[in-house]
Amino acid sequence: MKKKLVTVMLASSMIATMLAGCGSDSGSGTEKSAKSSDGSVYMLNFKPETDQAWQDLAETYTDQTGVQVTVVTAADGQYKTTLKSELAKKEAPTIFNIGSTADCAEYDKYIYDLKDSEIYKHLSDKSLALEYNGKVASVANCYECYGIIYNKAILEKYCKDYSGAVIKSVDDIKDLDTLEKVAKDINDHVDDINKACGTNLTEAFASAGLDSGSNWRFSGHLAGVELYYEFKDDGCDLTAGEEKIKGTYMDNFKRVWDMYTDTSAADKATLDSGSLNAEAELGMEEAVFYQNGDWEYSAFADDNENGYTVKQDDLSMMPIYFGVDDENEGLAVGTENHWTVNAQADKKDIDATLDFLNWVITSDEGRDAITNTMGLSAPFDTFTGDYASKNGFAKVASDLVADGKTSVAWSFNATPSVDDWRADFIAPLTEYTERGGSWDDVKTAFVDKWSYYWDLSNEQ
Repeated sequence: MKKKLVTVMLASSMIATMLAGCGSDSGSGTEKSAKSSDGSVYMLNFKPETDQAWQDLAETYTDQTGVQVTVVTAADGQYKTTLKSELAKKEAPTIFNIGSTADCAEYDKYIYDLKDSEIYKHLSDKSLALEYNGKVASVANCYECYGIIYNKAILEKYCKDYSGAVIKSVDDIKDLDTLEKVAKDINDHVDDINKACGTNLTEAFASAGLDSGSNWRFSGHLAGVELYYEFKDDGCDLTAGEEKIKGTYMDNFKRVWDMYTDTSAADKATLDSGSLNAEAELGMEEAVFYQNGDWEYSAFADDNENGYTVKQDDLSMMPIYFGVDDENEGLAVGTENHWTVNAQADKKDIDATLDFLNWVITSDEGRDAITNTMGLSAPFDTFTGDYASKNGFAKVASDLVADGKTSVAWSFNATPSVDDWRADFIAPLTEYTERGGSWDDVKTAFVDKWSYYWDLSNEQ
């Protein structure tokens, strides 16, 4: 998920409720699912960047139906802490987010079986539901993809106008070997390339920030590629994982990580400073490559208003080639955003909650908010026509699948005690990168801390 610095206030007394008149037929979508109810809805929202859109939807639904809908958005990085606190209250959330089957185990008693719900029936890819303990525990409300965002316009100029280019076409980049060569060549010959191509590059890869606002891209997403190939070898569930890992592909991780940091203008000693802005480096066309996800598409959505020099149409995304099965690898596709309904809530509130969620995915207002305002790709059969995803990076993921590539599962969703494990992994990675520490320490933390937190999380 995208991490942004968003000011969010979680008042102890909840956000003031929004009540209005009776329901209306105006703006209804494929189904008339909005109906009056004695129950109420309380959503604990996971994504800070979507807070205002959900507040607006809640108000609209209340206007149409008279049903009270409260949306509270947890502060960035504080969702689990907030969820545990809120579930302990009498007026607990009726909708909350679960990221993985590990969460299902933790919150099992709160999980309402969604197998007969409309949102599950409308789910176009049932693999995007989490099943646990004989229940459809949670239904994905969006799916996302990540990889390496790149400026294809600059790469095309590089191929055409720079005589020393190591590739003839952008399409030649199909594996890690080639990507490494291109990144090194661009970084080593920035001045010559700028002169030949009329560009203003300072580096090949945007800075790989190791501060808390950026390091999830590597402790989560890059690590997830290693986990994917390891889980695939072991034949285990690709998103549920296993209690012990071996770090089979940590040398591949190192190779990719070294490429990121060796072909960037950022001083390695400053990567954890929080002073770097990789998105801006790509946006101002200082960098060609930037590892991130399709949630970044909205940052470049308006060429006239986003403050960047890059044009949205100039950007595309390629897989994080890992040197394992590059020929068949697609983008990493998945989600850690799943709607879960609180089984401990009153039946009338459960019914009201299910009605609200169905309205969100079938009404014009709900579908427009998810697709156009939040910029998400929704995995429901109701999102067609005007409500199909307009995210160009998500389209790349679909095109690669159509070409026979295999999407990389979000295997990092299996991470036990995710915040703690990532912190313990980032520490030696920072030491290695900034101060010449041992790579063996990085691999040891990756493997040993996984088992430690897995055992800790599964103690009964």
